[in-house]
Amino acid sequence: MRSSDRARFAALLLAAATAAICPSAHAQHLGVIGPIYPIAEPSLLALIQSKLRELTANGGLERLQRESQARIRRQIEDPAPVAGITRTATARTFHFDPSIEVPYPISDADGRLIVAPGTRVNPLDVVSLSRPLFFFDARDAEQVERARRELAEHRGQVKLILTGGSYLDLMRRWKQTVYYDQQGLLTTRLGIRQVPARVTQDGRRLRIDELR
Repeated sequence: MRSSDRARFAALLLAAATAAICPSAHAQHLGVIGPIYPIAEPSLLALIQSKLRELTANGGLERLQRESQARIRRQIEDPAPVAGITRTATARTFHFDPSIEVPYPISDADGRLIVAPGTRVNPLDVVSLSRPLFFFDARDAEQVERARRELAEHRGQVKLILTGGSYLDLMRRWKQTVYYDQQGLLTTRLGIRQVPARVTQDGRRLRIDELR
């Protein structure tokens, strides 16, 4: 028997063996087990459009818009107070060193190295604090009055920064720029825990006075 005939013979034997081992491998109709329903999934876009039409018809959409605008207005005009800041109970004075360690090399436009990584740099060596910073809570009338005195003493050359209350209200009343310590970034960085507090430059450090 030639090799090609032997190959065909082996293939036939394998097919026959497979049929003998798995006689039930052919397809069978098992019948209908339950009722059959057509697939009718609603379009998500159509569902959204239907809901919008319903909200428009009953005034719900206009109400949601008003509520959203009012919520945004409240957040802008009266932000959440900075957590962990209290009115000064015991006055204290401390210093803050703003120096940082440069984590990567800084080069000029020609590729020449200006600052090597690991170098400690103090921003006050380059730019001074031009005006004192005054942190206070505008919900406290005494702190507001203290801020007013700070403005008078420094002839308006003070950066006012709120930790609570409405900065927009003060800006309208005083015709003066008022900032807000969003999420407590500045007070956390400087270590301020009590207000009112004044920040001034003292050489290569910042002096912080939490005032009574």
